[in-house]
Amino acid sequence: MTSAFLFPSSDLRPQLAVHRLAMAHPGDLSALAALFDAGTVGADEVVAVIGKTEGNGGVNDFTRGYFTQSLMQLLAERTGRPAEAIWRALPCVLSGGTEGVLSPHYVVFSRRLVPAHAARGASTDAPVDAPANARTINAASAALAIGTAFSPPMAAQDIGRWTHVRTVAQAVRAAMDQAGIDRPEDVAFVQLKCPCVTSARAQAAAAAGHTVLTADPGRSMAFARAAGAFGAAIALGELPDDPVLEGALLQDFDRFSARASVSSGVEVEANEVIVLGHSTRWQGPLRMGCAPMRDALDIAAVGEALRPLGLSATPQLPAEQAMRVAAVFVKCEPDRRGQVRGVRHTMLDDTDINAQRHIRGAVGGLVAGVLGDGRLFVSGGAEHQGPDGGGLVAVIAAVA
Repeated sequence: MTSAFLFPSSDLRPQLAVHRLAMAHPGDLSALAALFDAGTVGADEVVAVIGKTEGNGGVNDFTRGYFTQSLMQLLAERTGRPAEAIWRALPCVLSGGTEGVLSPHYVVFSRRLVPAHAARGASTDAPVDAPANARTINAASAALAIGTAFSPPMAAQDIGRWTHVRTVAQAVRAAMDQAGIDRPEDVAFVQLKCPCVTSARAQAAAAAGHTVLTADPGRSMAFARAAGAFGAAIALGELPDDPVLEGALLQDFDRFSARASVSSGVEVEANEVIVLGHSTRWQGPLRMGCAPMRDALDIAAVGEALRPLGLSATPQLPAEQAMRVAAVFVKCEPDRRGQVRGVRHTMLDDTDINAQRHIRGAVGGLVAGVLGDGRLFVSGGAEHQGPDGGGLVAVIAAVA
């Protein structure tokens, strides 16, 4: 499921570093190579990568596989480990589509043991009457932590079903355990990549006497994202583990996780999990805020994600505060009811431009306008990830 991370003695603590790097094309890893050459990051310290490539974001988006192959080759060269072994142990979650002002980039998470400092204290508790998305963060006590996990490879006939949901929940719990995050409420954000059913996988399952939920790759990606969101919600205590809820997948959109971002693709075989949260076992300046977006125009949600980090946009984040932002992750969805705040939209009826490309461009422009930066991970397909027709926004930043 995952490799355990044993926390050292009180003399050393893990510290997370986050680097947001530009790419000239989907195979460009020169910025990461430069960090390796400078000694800023060790190749063996990289624990996860989340990236935004300039492909179409669909089933046939080759840019995700191209980037992954290039990354694994670079890490293999620098660590001496086989590329396939790294691919099976290091989550690389990619989303295609950089419409509008979105800029192709990738976020590298690295972990290093550093001498422990004296600051200790409580966790990320908020007042009892505070909403979950408004939890305050005690900057002197709990630092941003990361944990990763891989599920076993998913059988095609299980994708999008309750077996898939439970497999994701188990992997999320394993990643929390690796991160040293004991309480679900201390998890700030869960990033997932789930496999989908391709035509070839559907045919292989049928030949073995199994029936897949759907043989349509695009529909399978949607079910995989939904199952991933439900699995994260169970692990975080947002939903019960009740198989009856399988019928709610892609049906009851009032059920969702407010802290999960899920992508799906043909380039993965297993569920890849990255958990980010706050733990007193870690140290460092990074913290994370996350807030649900109630619709595609919910600019206030960006402020809600910034607020626990001590950041304030009025209306745009000041340059001196923007320098503290390390990474931004957004999920969004064209409202399936065909309206946003009572006004008709045409995203779902446009046969020239896919609806997901519409929504990534629209929400990407909104969030980029607040932050003054186009280096945003904006991913469509937000089924059960935040409110229906909305999504979520999450920000990593250094404390002042």
